[in-house]
Amino acid sequence: MSPEKYSILGLSYNQHSFKRDLIAGLTIFVMLVPQGMAYAMLAGLPPVMGLYASTIPLIIYALLASSRHLSVGPVAITSLLVFSSVSVVAEPGSKEYISYVLILAIMVGVIQFILGMSKAGFIVKFIPHSVMNGYTSAAAIVIGLSQLKHLLGIEAGNYLQIHVLFREIFQHLSDVHLLTVGIGIGSMLGLAFLKKINPKIPGALLIVILSIAMVYVFGLHQSGVQIVGDVPQGFPTIELPPLSIEVMQLLFPMALTISLIAFMESLAIAKAIANKEKYRINPNRELRALGLANIVGACFHSFPVNGSFSRTAVNYQAGGVTQVASMITAMLVMVTLFFFTSFFYYLPNAILAAIIMVAVYKLIDLKEMRHLFRVKPFEGWIWVTTFFVTLFVGIQWGIIIGAAFTLILFVKRSARPNIVELGYVKKENAFRDTNRYPKARTIENVLLIRVDSSLHFANIAFFEEKIKAFLKRKPIAKWIIVDMAGVNDMDTVSVGTLEELIVSYRKEYGVTFVFANMKGAIRDTVKKAGWTKKYKDEIKYPTIEQVVKEKGFDYHTEELIVATLDYQI
Repeated sequence: MSPEKYSILGLSYNQHSFKRDLIAGLTIFVMLVPQGMAYAMLAGLPPVMGLYASTIPLIIYALLASSRHLSVGPVAITSLLVFSSVSVVAEPGSKEYISYVLILAIMVGVIQFILGMSKAGFIVKFIPHSVMNGYTSAAAIVIGLSQLKHLLGIEAGNYLQIHVLFREIFQHLSDVHLLTVGIGIGSMLGLAFLKKINPKIPGALLIVILSIAMVYVFGLHQSGVQIVGDVPQGFPTIELPPLSIEVMQLLFPMALTISLIAFMESLAIAKAIANKEKYRINPNRELRALGLANIVGACFHSFPVNGSFSRTAVNYQAGGVTQVASMITAMLVMVTLFFFTSFFYYLPNAILAAIIMVAVYKLIDLKEMRHLFRVKPFEGWIWVTTFFVTLFVGIQWGIIIGAAFTLILFVKRSARPNIVELGYVKKENAFRDTNRYPKARTIENVLLIRVDSSLHFANIAFFEEKIKAFLKRKPIAKWIIVDMAGVNDMDTVSVGTLEELIVSYRKEYGVTFVFANMKGAIRDTVKKAGWTKKYKDEIKYPTIEQVVKEKGFDYHTEELIVATLDYQI
């Protein structure tokens, strides 16, 4: 007899599915408790707020999301962004600081929810992979270095520029607490060892338990080892932080940045798992789910949350099949809050720092930089720019300047489209780029070119320059045949400029323009501009071959002419 089936979140659900979700929920729980506390500390908040952020937001997201496997909660990059944005206006850990963080969480949620309701999930496509990868790699380094003060047991300032971090650490090297260093390095080695022998072992939880026991038994806190201390028991009451227009204006740029980055990270891992399981992710639904999770979560003292790469992967590997696993995790964290917070009193700060440093190490992806330079140097330089801006200027500027640099390079490339001369290749019976096929046949009095881009106000002047450069090589040319197969759009400026060229070149040089391979959209545009009457004979050819045949150009017997100009490919 088959297990009785139920409908959970629109899916067929049975006892077997529940067992798998229960195991996954327990597995994520043992990861999330130490990670949540560590990431709260990274955000400049009391560690207990990492537990608050691991409860209500998980439940809200689970009820609304389209992803069955994404595990949301505190995340390293988002935590660092929270710290970088709020620490400039308030002292980390203070009541004012906490209030501003909660306001930031609400703003992040509202932005995400509005984007989701307006079906603007596509907006993340405007932040390219090279920017995001370079940013994440640099941010991971900043995160790791920012935790060195806890690992070394020193009192250093809260800075997020790598050169300032190094300066602070070197200035306080004489204050290093060797016992704390031993605990920190030992825990990092322990985490790495446990992961190597069996990735399924809850290394972070075991290290936390062991370190608490050591501090308690040997009284290490009395020897200078900094500990978490009192962790409030129970759950915070529902409370909306005081909203201020001035503060919201101050936090808005970073709220927008966090909302987009958090969504991009969440969507990337959600899609990766969904593709394996053959179901679809609704980006706008994900935005709404994350938005409401952050809004409601802020009322329960949660800082901004999003999907976690590591916990989602573990959730999937542990056999989780629905968001019931996340609900189980949230309930277990609630139980911890109500009954076991005193357990964390003796937890060393160095342990939380070690957990963070081990977790973010895998985010540093220098292999991707090498891959980008090998395949597309243009994107490699975008990666490098974003990486170094994030390291030396600040993580709040990394994405912004990286995206701006991308836009500048994109505009520059758009203004200089690929325009090449074509010649006839007998072996292939086709017209090819003379740069790639140096032996392709050309005719002295015919300039045959191909445009590989839409034409518009920003690049039509470059088109003119290329025509002049080509004609210097072919001064006796009387025909300019333009292959328009690669042109998808033309604006009024480019249409007008081409008209001027048609008229001026015919009048001054006796050169005739002919356009072939025009797409339907381009034909519609030039028709509205009156070309079908004024230049009917110039635009009537559907293919280059038809132009060559009708005009009687002989590419089979003409003497070979090879261009020596360094034309674009």
